[in-house]
Amino acid sequence: MSRLRESVTSVMHILDGADLGADYAVSQLLDETTARRSLDLSDLSPQEQAALVEGRAINLIPSAAVLAEKIEAARSEGRQFVIKYGIDPTSPDVHLGHAVPIIIASRLQRMGHHVVFIIGDVTAKIGDPSGRSSERPALTDEDIARNLSTYQQQVTPFIDFERADLRFNGEWLNKVRLPQLVEILARVPVSMSLQREDFRTRLAEGQGLSIAEFVYSVVMAMDSVAITADVELGGVDQLLNLQMCRKVMEISEQTPEVVITTPLIEGTDGTGSKMSKSKGNYVGLTATPDDVYGRLMSIPDHLTEPYLQLLTEWTDDEIRVVTKRLEDGTAHPMAVKRILAGEVVAALHGPRIAAAARAEFTARFSKRSFGDTQNLPVVSLKEHSEDTLGALISRTLDFAPSISAVRRVAQQKGLRLIREADGEQQTTQLTEASVQQALGVVVSEVGALDGAALYLKVGRKVARIEA
Repeated sequence: MSRLRESVTSVMHILDGADLGADYAVSQLLDETTARRSLDLSDLSPQEQAALVEGRAINLIPSAAVLAEKIEAARSEGRQFVIKYGIDPTSPDVHLGHAVPIIIASRLQRMGHHVVFIIGDVTAKIGDPSGRSSERPALTDEDIARNLSTYQQQVTPFIDFERADLRFNGEWLNKVRLPQLVEILARVPVSMSLQREDFRTRLAEGQGLSIAEFVYSVVMAMDSVAITADVELGGVDQLLNLQMCRKVMEISEQTPEVVITTPLIEGTDGTGSKMSKSKGNYVGLTATPDDVYGRLMSIPDHLTEPYLQLLTEWTDDEIRVVTKRLEDGTAHPMAVKRILAGEVVAALHGPRIAAAARAEFTARFSKRSFGDTQNLPVVSLKEHSEDTLGALISRTLDFAPSISAVRRVAQQKGLRLIREADGEQQTTQLTEASVQQALGVVVSEVGALDGAALYLKVGRKVARIEA
């Protein structure tokens, strides 16, 4: 029996009969599944490895059988099997959407393969045009340096960099000579780039499309050639870029890499839009444990299963058991969502901190009193009386990415002042107009505190207001 199968057997024993709402059961579960994130998977056969990867992929090109054959060939040759994952530092934050293919890379690393994590310090200057309706503003060297300063730290929960390489594609792209690039471009048919719907749409609508954007995928493909990649991972929106990598490797007389694309994870708002910082529906890898836990508890129930599939080490068998328990009423959706939130916090910070985040969430939202809640941010009414509520929430508290996002929370009736005394709460619903009012004016609506505690609730986030 493989090590993974032994772990699954232990988890299935917990899932089959335990009360999934009980802290002791969740603690046992998290200990087992968190340990799985560092579990040695090298005892799986090449076919089992390929099947495990295929189960979480949208595309596996050419096929799982070819992936298994390549793994076996690398073993026979006694060489490293190279896994490529690249990311352009166009933003300082990595979020859970980016983590989906990184988690697959982590599994491949634990299967004994060599991960090369490529930071696109050169390709970021072009900007990946995938899905964009207009040209991306150019980034300066200073922008790129600022954005990538913490990238390795952010993905370290998933990738063991003592056994992986972190490379910058400027190492080789800054040395590319024009004749070399022209030789490759001469053998790439224009039709490959024009397969892209985003390009065709922009051209039809008369939007800007630079030559740099047009050849972005060719430049990105030169990364695969530089490291002689066996496999490349990316979101499904990267499919055409990754197919170009195969083409350029063929032109360079290398065996084309296997392409693995993963689903685009839906954002936490459940509207169907992909997770994105610009939409405010993301969970950043640098967010606090309490914030990660709270954001995941806010997702609609229908996202729990796909999040379990894409963000945890659970197998399909385990997910089917939980799904059946939800259907027959022996597990509550909120209990399963708490397990999911704990899984993600444990992946980023460890099971002990996940347990603390679970307890904090219970104190903050499952009980009627905020009085015993730890780690609440505190706002001084004296210092911030003249600040508008929108500025306070978005800038001082960092509870929302912008003032317009605060307005949306108010429109959705998620903005409240809560006056609490002797365990009893009085809630004042704040309107969109309140966002532009000074904090002192808003607070005056609840009257004198007279020893009561006052809290500002923004969606699922809470801050205490002190005189």
